[in-house]
Parts: sequence; structure tokens; C-alpha cells
Amino acid sequence: MSGTKILYKPLGMAFGMLGGAVAGALFRRTWKAVAGEDDAPDAHDEERSWSEILAAAALQGAIFAVVKAAVDRGGAVGVRRLTGRWPG
Repeated sequence: MSGTKILYKPLGMAFGMLGGAVAGALFRRTWKAVAGEDDAPDAHDEERSWSEILAAAALQGAIFAVVKAAVDRGGAVGVRRLTGRWPG
């Protein structure tokens, strides 16, 4: 394994955890703004409709995917700036 990959692994994991926390907070704020509720519906919530549950899941998935892509790309760019090599 190259030195760049060795450097990238722990940084990627740390930034991934941070990104997950940021994505969760962003989803909660977005859901509150969109639905006016503090909590998004859970799939097992009998009182919620299919459309509410699926809309919340789609929104959450989109936010997490965008944050993950941004964190992954930013981490790779940062490693290249530090080492001069693209990880991967």
C-alpha cells in the first residue's frame, strides 16, 4: 500500500464520521424547515403516511450522499495538496 493511501485511510475515516454528523444535523434542520416538525417520520411509525416516510427517506439519502461526496472529494484534494499525489 502506498504512503498516500496509508495517509488517506485514517483521515478519510475521521472526515467520514464528521461528515455523517454534519449530514444528520443538516437533515434535521432541513426536515424542520420543510415539514415544520422536529422529528422526521420513522418507517415503523403507524401514524405516518407512506408518502411522508418515503419523502423523508429520499431527502435524508440525498443529503447524506451529497455530504459524503463533498467530504470524500475534499479529503482527496487535501491529501493531494499535502503529498502531491492523488489517493486511490
